[in-house]
Formats: sequence, C-alpha cells, structure tokens
Amino acid sequence: MKPVIVTKGITKTYQPDTIPVHALRGVDLTIDEGEFVAIVGPSGSGKTTLLNIIGGLDRPSAGYIEVGGKDISKFSDNALIDFRRDHIGFVFQAYNLIPVLTALENVEFVMLLQQLPKEKRNQRAMELLHAVGLDDKVNKRPIELSGGQQQRVAVARALASKPAFVLADEPTANLDSVSTGQLLDIMANLNQEEQMTFVFSTHDQRVIDRAHRVITLEDGKIISDRKGHV
Repeated sequence: MKPVIVTKGITKTYQPDTIPVHALRGVDLTIDEGEFVAIVGPSGSGKTTLLNIIGGLDRPSAGYIEVGGKDISKFSDNALIDFRRDHIGFVFQAYNLIPVLTALENVEFVMLLQQLPKEKRNQRAMELLHAVGLDDKVNKRPIELSGGQQQRVAVARALASKPAFVLADEPTANLDSVSTGQLLDIMANLNQEEQMTFVFSTHDQRVIDRAHRVITLEDGKIISDRKGHV
C-alpha cells in the first residue's frame, strides 16, 4: 500500500499570551492507503491538533506534512482550501450540516463547489446516501433527522469528493450506542469494500476496539503505535 499521509518532525506551538503551549512535539507518522486508524490519548494530548494539521485546517510551527504525495505545508491559503475540498473528507463531532439544505443537498454541496454537473452530483449523492442507509431520508433537513442519521449524512458528504482519506474528529461523541454501532459498521464496510482510509481522533473505546491500528499521543508525542484488536 502507498502512503497517503506522511509527517516528519511536526511541532505546533501556541502562544495565547506570553507562555508557549506545545501542542505537538516532533510527530513522525506514516498512514497508508486503506488503513483504519484511531489516534487516542488524554485531553490536551494533541489529537485534534494533529488531525487539523493533517487536514490542512491548521499549519505546523515546524516540520513537514505530505498528503497524497504533496507537501501541503507550503501551500498558499487558497491552494489549501482547494486541496481540502478535493482530496480530504471531514467528519466532525458536531455534524456541521447546513440546516436549510436537505440530506441530498448537503451531500451534493461539495460537488457543487467542484462544479460537477447536476446529474452527476445527484447520482453520486443518491449512491452515498444509499450506502449509509438513508434512501428514505434524502429530502429531510437536519432538524428532521436523529443525531445518528445526521452523522451518517456527514459521512456521505465526506465521501462525496472521492477523497484520498477521511478524518473523523470524535465522530461518535454525541451518539448513543446503537447509532455508534451503525456508524462504525458503515465506515468499516467502506474501508473494507472501497479501501477508503479512515483516521479517527477519539476517546470512545468502541471506536478504538474497531480500529486496525491505534496510535497513542501524550504531551504532543507519539508514545505508542500498535495493531488494533481487529
């Protein structure tokens, strides 16, 4: 398998006042195509910061980050926006769906930004909503959906651009056990059937138990990188 994410010596230091906060301290990491990875660790360990840097939502203070063979740390802000849109899928704890759009329109939205023809947008969005088990909810707005259903729409949306990988930041934090199990089943099936790469930041033991690889951060450093239970 070829690597889709490579980081070398990634550091991130925040200076909210005069005292520097070292969120990441020299992180070296390679994630290959088709992996199902959980990044774990206590609050403040650097999990979300690392995910944000991998996803181009934040920039490292030092180090090198290669995504799909390209050094995104050197991209301009506009180039980074385009790259995120076309190559990286995101699933957030808070769903982040657009309230006035239907499930179908939310999934289509990134393809609209990519200027895909309407017929192609519609076809792919319908296929993805079918894949996440929401054929009967395509015309529902977020307020009409349960939390688990909203998160499944978010997964479908993350896959719409056919990204190189999906980053999921605490995606099960607001879900009950049934919805969590359903969501993880969907993601695991996409991983196995389509070789879609998933990288989770999580505290949830249910996610950790399903991961093929578990990377533990503490004080901004990787202290463990092991195979998962699967």
